[in-house]
Amino acid sequence: MKKLFSLTAAAAMSLGALASAQAADVTFAVGQSSESTMVYRLGAQFDFERSWFQSDVGRLTGYWDAAYTYWDGDEASSNHSLSFSPVFVYEFAGETVKPYIEAGIGVAAFENTEFEDRDLGSSFQFEDRLGVGLRFSGQEIGLRAMHYSNAGLKQPNDGVEAYTLHYRISF
Repeated sequence: MKKLFSLTAAAAMSLGALASAQAADVTFAVGQSSESTMVYRLGAQFDFERSWFQSDVGRLTGYWDAAYTYWDGDEASSNHSLSFSPVFVYEFAGETVKPYIEAGIGVAAFENTEFEDRDLGSSFQFEDRLGVGLRFSGQEIGLRAMHYSNAGLKQPNDGVEAYTLHYRISF
């Protein structure tokens, strides 16, 4: 628990430093894990404020994502995780609604290495994500698939996935 508190404090200080540099968007997500556990996620996104390969079709852009996730299992298998990821987004051109696809690889820290019938092997995990969605009027709604694994750095390495519906709002 001390380890999670230290990670939470470090994440909060990092988020505070980033938030003072630029405005953050808030994200909410709900979904299920590969083991049918409910997953609830609260995050902050900080746009790269850059774009590349802009054309009539769309543009490549991205954001930094920092999040807290609650994995709602039974008493023995509930879990908490903190994550931080750079995410690249290809946003298609549109007048009022802009479809997008996204991909990213970041890091996560889990409170417990045991999760349902899986052994993650270590608290440290990589977070891989793929997503699709729609952006409109300073908001976004989309679907994401996220995979957590320690990439074989420690055995066992059972990993876990989460599939979520997310909503983002800009302030």
